[in-house]
Amino acid sequence: MNFVKKIFTAFRGAATEAGEAIIDTQAIRILEQEVRDAKKHLGEAKENLAKVIAEQMGVEREIKRLTSVVEKYEDYAVQALDKGDEKLAIDIAEKAADSENELNAQQSVLEGYNTSISTLKQHIREAERNIKSMEREINVVKTTESVQKANSAAASQFSGSTSALRTASESLERIKQKQQQKADELKASAELQQQESGGDLQEKLRKAGIVQDQISGHNVLERIKAKQTNKSDINF
Repeated sequence: MNFVKKIFTAFRGAATEAGEAIIDTQAIRILEQEVRDAKKHLGEAKENLAKVIAEQMGVEREIKRLTSVVEKYEDYAVQALDKGDEKLAIDIAEKAADSENELNAQQSVLEGYNTSISTLKQHIREAERNIKSMEREINVVKTTESVQKANSAAASQFSGSTSALRTASESLERIKQKQQQKADELKASAELQQQESGGDLQEKLRKAGIVQDQISGHNVLERIKAKQTNKSDINF
């Protein structure tokens, strides 16, 4: 029985690891969906808060109206007493009391609204902070994953004799060698052509002073200056 139990436990462990592996591979997608759901709920909460605030504003208006009614009936009661009509004053006072009782009830309702709104606003702020924090975490995780993938790709390119980078480097080296060979061939061809045309011999003769270089404008100018100098010396 212990053996069977251990096998069952092992299967449970394997299933748990497989489930965790699946969740881990989809972790970012799951987190992003959870953030979207949280934003949706947050939007609904804000809509409900707006409705509660609207109801609060209605209660505030009712409180202002009842306050005005109570003040009006109290003023009527004072006028009735001034005229000596106490019975009328009592009737008016009863009306004022009814309005004041309703006013007190509405003030209690308003206090409840104020407390609820304050609590809802606090919860919404906390939810917004949590969502922003989660979004930052997701961005960090995604960036880290991208960097790690880039590093892995670079490492795989730099490692292995059959790697793409090594193959590209070898191709580049072959191209450079071919280009150097072509340059050498062109140089050799130019030298052969110069030798066949006697250019190489002419260069050697010029260097030996046997053959003069072609006359340039500079040579002509120097010759003219020399003639002028000689002429001046003769005249002197």
